[in-house]
Amino acid sequence: MKYLIVGLGNIGPEYADTRHNIGFMVLDELVKQENNKFYSMRLAYYTELPYKGRTLCLIKPTTYMNLSGKALNYWMNELKIPVENVLIVVDDIALPLGTLRLKPKGSAAGHNGLKNIEATLGHSNYARLRFGVGDNFPKGRQVDYVLSGFDNDEQPELPALIDRSIEMIKSFATIGTELTMTKYNK
Repeated sequence: MKYLIVGLGNIGPEYADTRHNIGFMVLDELVKQENNKFYSMRLAYYTELPYKGRTLCLIKPTTYMNLSGKALNYWMNELKIPVENVLIVVDDIALPLGTLRLKPKGSAAGHNGLKNIEATLGHSNYARLRFGVGDNFPKGRQVDYVLSGFDNDEQPELPALIDRSIEMIKSFATIGTELTMTKYNK
């Protein structure tokens, strides 16, 4: 059983620890915990992790956020992974920092990465792990906010939230979306 776990973000040092790159940050930590590393492949940084008889295929698209669907589509086809086994890890300004939500489907909610994935797939029926980054920005400053780093008072919370996200990814691959939602969505 293969699962495609997609961490959304933008490549380049200027985006490294920004709110918009939390998907990259979660997968980076998962790979670090498993003593593995990413390889630069077509349209993404890629690696595979064995987990409880399953294979977690991890990608960090190198297409930039607005073309995330291109990388997702390529890797789904390349690895022959059905959409039911795909999980997108994404930042969400509609959720406060500290809130993690697994959803079986939903709207893009203005997120350019999800909009592109939806346009590429032709539907929005794919699981996503929404990582709350808060919405503490003045009207019209959303882009600056998501492309900025976490505040000093927020940073101490990140390691535990990232670890919980990793637990949720592993749970998704073993017990599925519904049971993971029951266990982790509070």
